[in-house]
Amino acid sequence: MSKLVAAFLLLCVSLWGQDSLLLILHKGGSSLGFYSQEGKLLTLVPVGKHPHEMLLSADGRFVYTTDNGTMRIEEPGAGGNTVSIIDVAARKKIGEISLGKYRRPHGIDLDRRTGLLAVSCEFPDALLIVDPVKRTVVRVYETKGKTSHMVKFGPGGARAFVSNSTSNDVASILLASGEVRSIPAGERPEGSVLSQSGHELYVCNREGRKISVIDTAKQVVVAEIPTGNGPVRIGLTPDGKRLVYALIHDQAIEIADPAARKVTAQVKLGGRLVSLGISPDGRRAFASAEENDTVYVVSIPEAKLLRAFKTPPGSAPDPVLEVPAR
Repeated sequence: MSKLVAAFLLLCVSLWGQDSLLLILHKGGSSLGFYSQEGKLLTLVPVGKHPHEMLLSADGRFVYTTDNGTMRIEEPGAGGNTVSIIDVAARKKIGEISLGKYRRPHGIDLDRRTGLLAVSCEFPDALLIVDPVKRTVVRVYETKGKTSHMVKFGPGGARAFVSNSTSNDVASILLASGEVRSIPAGERPEGSVLSQSGHELYVCNREGRKISVIDTAKQVVVAEIPTGNGPVRIGLTPDGKRLVYALIHDQAIEIADPAARKVTAQVKLGGRLVSLGISPDGRRAFASAEENDTVYVVSIPEAKLLRAFKTPPGSAPDPVLEVPAR
């Protein structure tokens, strides 16, 4: 690569950073924070109590948050039963979706073909398909597991995969019929991500110190990737070449090669990391330590910490999204 081309690419990355914002969900503060790239809080938008996960709509106009109502899955209580809707450009909450008797919503995913949302609930354990336009639940599925934590649509949206953290399995749910196949996983499965081809699903096993690789057609675990201690949330770079995930116990971000099934780098940070997000260009990873009110920004290609910044005391930051400034 010539020096001129390298300089141009560096400029493009720099300009993206200048023209984008970080959206940080405050689990403890029950709010969505709009931040500059440097970590300056610009706007604070109240949402439902103790939100856990969030998702950007396909057109980038809205953010949906799962208002769990409790801080951790180990805590007792009925929790909340709403999904908040935030207008990104207006920087305000414009409504919410009631989930009725299904409470403690946690995971959320988007079917980009239909615009429908998949929401996993922990009380009772269930998978909901939600229409965010009509603001209604359109179908409910059993997960046949305990503590239905995170969810990911399968290829083509025909199935949904739900991590049942307490029963140590992944529910593969055929959405047309409701048929459930329980796939044994490692101890406490949590976050997952689909491969570029859709042929594989990578599932973090928090207490199992590994990533289970599920063949989405055969509905079985076909491989495992040994990891550091406590993988919880995971992402895949846009080129499909790097898995990036947070280690809650090792207080680090780790990078693995999905083809070689092995770890290639680890970046030590600080605090118990609970989230992992990847920038749209695939160059930066974002991870939050909620107990320290700290967000870390890591260079994926260089496997090094770029910067860290604080969120308001007691805000307990969780997931981070990078979006274009509007």
